[in-house]
Amino acid sequence: MIEAFEPAPDTRGEIILSARDLTKRFAGFVAVNGVNLNVERGTIHALIGPNGAGKTTCFNLLTKFLQPSSGTIHFNGRNITNLPSADIARLGVVRSFQISAVFPRMSVTDNVRIALQRRRGDSFDFWRSQSVLSAFDDEALRRVDEVGLSEFAHVMAGDLSYGRKRALEIATTLALEPEMMLLDEPMAGMAQEDVTRISALIRKISANRTILMVEHNLSVVADLSDRITVLARGEVLAEGSYDEVSRHPGVVEAYIGASHE
Repeated sequence: MIEAFEPAPDTRGEIILSARDLTKRFAGFVAVNGVNLNVERGTIHALIGPNGAGKTTCFNLLTKFLQPSSGTIHFNGRNITNLPSADIARLGVVRSFQISAVFPRMSVTDNVRIALQRRRGDSFDFWRSQSVLSAFDDEALRRVDEVGLSEFAHVMAGDLSYGRKRALEIATTLALEPEMMLLDEPMAGMAQEDVTRISALIRKISANRTILMVEHNLSVVADLSDRITVLARGEVLAEGSYDEVSRHPGVVEAYIGASHE
């Protein structure tokens, strides 16, 4: 018997990541239900929705930290539905998390250098001599400068402000040379000064990359996003520009209802 395979979506150079009928069930609860998503190459695409909408679960499915119950995911036309998360990262899809994750007792530069060492293969190369590892220093410093942390290059990461820790996380992500970055609530817990700084940084690094982000700060979403997908109760409620989705009656109802729950 010949097994029928779903053809990969026609990317034609525009669609870098797509999901079809993406679904995730947990013991009878459907967290993500039949989500269809197309992310265009070179854009900033936001995934928004009220609390419990399924945004982070959807992120975890796309990066394979969770296995879909059903549906397919394609990256650059390749079906990645059954690939483990590490293989997807090697293909160029790298994500951040809601909780800041740095090595607090290592310097900013050393944090970035660890990511550069990881690019060599399956080992972080901790066992290599300092002279060998120092070959990564120049590139590490370039990445540190790219995210505006040059003056903190030799500061312990644990001594940075929260916003600068998030900038450092972006630097370590950039060190992996991703083609696509998935940012999970990059502005969470930030003061306005840090929000402004990280927003500018995201715009800067998007110049030659694709970004998909989950974000609750709607002013940031309005300012940065080329396209927005709104989730509610695990399903796509609306999609379009910020002006389009902000006028959608279902979106207005979902947000107003969420604020009164």
